[in-house]
Amino acid sequence: MTTRASRSPRRRTVVALAVVLAVLVGFIVRLVDIQVVNADEHIEDSMEWAFSGSRDLHGSRGAIVDTAGNTLAGSILRYDVVIDPKNTGDITRADDDDVESTLTWPEASGLIGSVTGQEADDIQRIVASALAADPADQYEFIQRGISTEQYRALADLKLPYLTFEQHPARTYPDGAVAGNLIGFMGTDEVPLAGLELSQDGCLTATDGQLHFQRGKDGVIIPGTEVEDPAVDGGTLELTIDRDLQWYLMQLIAEQVQDMGALSGSIMVTEVGTGKIRAAAEFPAVDPNNVAASPDDDRRSRIFTDWFEPGSTFKALTAATVIDAGGQNAQSTVVAASTETFANGARVRDSFVHPAYNYTLTGVLIDSSNAAISRISETVDSQTRYEYLQRFGVGEGSAVDFPGEQTGLLRPASEWDNQTVYNTTYGQGLTTTLPELVGAYGAIANDGERVPLTLVESCTAADGTVTTPDTPDPVRVVSEDTATQVQQILENVALQANYADEIAVPGYRIAVKTGTGEKSDPVTRGYKSGAYFTTMIGFAPADDPQYVVAVTLDEPTKVKSSVANAAAFQQAMTQVLKTYRVMPSTTEPPVLPKFG
Repeated sequence: MTTRASRSPRRRTVVALAVVLAVLVGFIVRLVDIQVVNADEHIEDSMEWAFSGSRDLHGSRGAIVDTAGNTLAGSILRYDVVIDPKNTGDITRADDDDVESTLTWPEASGLIGSVTGQEADDIQRIVASALAADPADQYEFIQRGISTEQYRALADLKLPYLTFEQHPARTYPDGAVAGNLIGFMGTDEVPLAGLELSQDGCLTATDGQLHFQRGKDGVIIPGTEVEDPAVDGGTLELTIDRDLQWYLMQLIAEQVQDMGALSGSIMVTEVGTGKIRAAAEFPAVDPNNVAASPDDDRRSRIFTDWFEPGSTFKALTAATVIDAGGQNAQSTVVAASTETFANGARVRDSFVHPAYNYTLTGVLIDSSNAAISRISETVDSQTRYEYLQRFGVGEGSAVDFPGEQTGLLRPASEWDNQTVYNTTYGQGLTTTLPELVGAYGAIANDGERVPLTLVESCTAADGTVTTPDTPDPVRVVSEDTATQVQQILENVALQANYADEIAVPGYRIAVKTGTGEKSDPVTRGYKSGAYFTTMIGFAPADDPQYVVAVTLDEPTKVKSSVANAAAFQQAMTQVLKTYRVMPSTTEPPVLPKFG
């Protein structure tokens, strides 16, 4: 028989066990909830609180390369020097022989400055100012963007209060070669001009982050790093040939200076593809040292400037009257050096002569304004306007270069009596060098205009290759018309008064010059004695492969387009040599100048 005294302790034991079991069950239920039911949510929460530190991981901006893969713009590592102001001070350390020495803070700041290019006092002032503002400050920049060599020199000092943050920076190995095309970056690594700006979507990198947990002493706890990797930018391949670009850049710089011109350019395109193989200009900008160039020299005049093309447009008028006006290379027209037209317009040639019975070929050989105006009457103004449009005048290029200009071609309905004739010889309208090169490319390509291209492709970090969308080729004139104009321009190269200056031994070439007047924004007329000169052509004339154009802005030594002759001849020679174009094996057709 159980007494009351013995039952009481048992009862208390059972109750206590029940309470313990209930608490234990509660813990188990909660543990299952944390570890199983809502594990993901709690892991995320714990990681968010546990990983108390992070650091940006910088991807490298993509390279810009030429058609052979040579680097025109690339990325290198730069380092920011960070100091821990709170822990600066004298350092006692032993050498390899266990001999102790003390490096004082003033001595250390002098060593740092000898590498970074700063005075010791400047470094000490940075630290003193930081501590004055916050005695616990452990993070201040001493210098940003130092080179790898400087970083190694500082690291060799083994100063415990110095750390380094690396990041990519832009470099241009060939300096000003294609600098006006490539463009440049700002000090904050933001693209500001050229292809760096327009192709930023290809070149830009995606930064990542490294998350980690720090201990009480601020040291990263091993095994706690979680990396969200950076993605490098893509590689932008251009159609440019770096070596040809370099040669032509030296050439145009020399010609600009020899002729006392304001600026100049040379452009080379491949006839069948429209690929721009060179676009050299002077003055030029070195993207490594943009501040050394005036603002106006930091752009690409090739794409951002327009001009009156002058007599280079006579070839387009000739193509129009052949294609739509029933004329041919030997059609005749009678014109004196000054002609007055039925609508009252007057047109003068640059030289005085009696009424000549010119062939259309002779009109271009002598570059007669009056004669091209007369023969243009075989087609109406609207037709000529439509042909100029098909040649690409006023359209710009497919390159889509930042700040690219387009020519100004007003509708024929807006042409006054004088403009009707001025447009036949390249006045009363404007064009750009890419537009002019594209138009001559159409003549050289048997009448079909192929859009110009400067970008070959973009290859992303994962190997994906994308190519730019370009418009379809445009049939401008018939193949027969183009052949006749090719022959006319070849006879210009053979019979013009500058023929010997532009001849390329072994090759048949075609050419035309243009001397365009320059407008004066003050008087709203033309500048006196100031011209924009152009020489453009293609070779071999019997099988056109390349178009070459040379421009000079306001040459003063020789003011006509003959000022461009030496550079054109040397440029064409170099192009034919660079691409190993076979010499001509047939004789050119010699066409009569007069009827």
